[in-house]
Amino acid sequence: MAPLYLLLLLPLPLIILLHNLYYRLRFRLPPGPRPLPVVGNLYDIKPVRFRCFAEWAQSYGPIISVWFGSTLNVVVSNSELAKEVLKEKDQQLADRHRSRSAAKFSRDGQDLIWADYGPHYVKVRKVCTVELFSPKRLEALRPIREDEVTAMVESIYKDYNLGKSLLVKKYLGAVSFNNITRLAFGKRFVSSEGIIDKQGEEFKAIVANGLKLGASLAMAEHIPWLRWMFPLNEEAFSKHGARRDRLTRDIMEEHTLAREKSGGAQQHFFDALLTLQDKYDLSEDTIIGLLWDMITAGMDTTSISVEWAMAELIKNPRVQQKAQEEIDRVIGHERVMTELDFSNLPYLQCIAKESLRLHPPTPLMLPHRANANVKIGGYDIPKGSNVHVNVWAVARDPDVWNNPSEFRPERFFEEDVDMKGHDFRLLPFGAGRRVCPGAQLGINLVTSMIGHLLHHFKWDPPKGSSSEEIDMGENPGLVTYMRTPLEAVPTPRLPLHLYKRMAVDM
Repeated sequence: MAPLYLLLLLPLPLIILLHNLYYRLRFRLPPGPRPLPVVGNLYDIKPVRFRCFAEWAQSYGPIISVWFGSTLNVVVSNSELAKEVLKEKDQQLADRHRSRSAAKFSRDGQDLIWADYGPHYVKVRKVCTVELFSPKRLEALRPIREDEVTAMVESIYKDYNLGKSLLVKKYLGAVSFNNITRLAFGKRFVSSEGIIDKQGEEFKAIVANGLKLGASLAMAEHIPWLRWMFPLNEEAFSKHGARRDRLTRDIMEEHTLAREKSGGAQQHFFDALLTLQDKYDLSEDTIIGLLWDMITAGMDTTSISVEWAMAELIKNPRVQQKAQEEIDRVIGHERVMTELDFSNLPYLQCIAKESLRLHPPTPLMLPHRANANVKIGGYDIPKGSNVHVNVWAVARDPDVWNNPSEFRPERFFEEDVDMKGHDFRLLPFGAGRRVCPGAQLGINLVTSMIGHLLHHFKWDPPKGSSSEEIDMGENPGLVTYMRTPLEAVPTPRLPLHLYKRMAVDM
């Protein structure tokens, strides 16, 4: 006799088939690959999803239906449709799909990233835009960013050995880690000698465990009828949340004591949130959620963006040389660059923009969930559906970009294209109600890191290899890690004293 759970599963394919048929009869859905019962298109999707969806768009058009189990996901791949999703129909598409793990991590949307659109989201977003990421605060925190970038340069110089190749992401990752922990918590968990303290070890372990827990639910997330067979490990998530909260509260107590001693708040985000808690009626869950949102969003995306930029600059020595000529003309060889120099370095800014166009760190936007029935591109998007913008495909659309696969920063001299959500051809930070509030911070750090790497060093491929051998493929995942981490040979260009870091205590 068959086990009871198998007997219970027998009608599932028929139920799901009827469910999908109902949708297709009631709504005019976008075209797309034919889904299978139960799993939908899950087994058809290639590991690098944004490339897979871009290929399907070539066959079915710039708006497609993709079924993740029984959940309808709509993917748009050109700027006109992106504008509809993120501006014209933004209010109906501003909610957020939360997986079970995202719901647990965010206390069911008490943060910013995973909150549905509503009074809570509006309030928390105001905290971010008006208070945390205001031009005044970003300027106040500039010494921290510049300090970490110069620390990166010093570390590369220490490891430099004529003709020896270095793993570039090692140095970029250190900048990202130290920068985000100092901006968020006012703490540098890793010393200049690369020694990580006890809290830093705990911090890294919490981040790693969160990624592991989030990846443990993959298939069951998309097939609700099977979730009873793959239940959420409540104990593991509870332990993770308690561990995260314990570390955060320890740091919170340190800051409270420090603020009492100093008589005032510092500029970093943790202290700012504690100061603003009563003004905005922020719960402790929201404060912790916001801080970990910043960590999640900023930990890897900056280093990923700069690694891709350096790969393109090594593959395109003409661009590297032209950028260094501009930097030498403006900065010279007697001082280091600061963010205040950016306005006089337009080609450097174009390089950052072109790299983010070709290699957006989050190539497929986090899904927007429809809170009402809505039409996009003339097709019906039923309430509860998820809508994704394929940012990678939009930025490589041959209908709006000349030679879209070519790395050519000069294109932004020919036409100035905004990349903070106002021009829907270029969306590395999103747009509309859910645009990234830290876009300017990300742009500043990416530009600064690229600029310092080019000012201080000439970069070449490893000895015995050519730039054509650099692997420009991506690893599967939410963010676009290089499939093969970049190795390169740095050659110093400046006097010795410009490779020394002057530590900043903030």
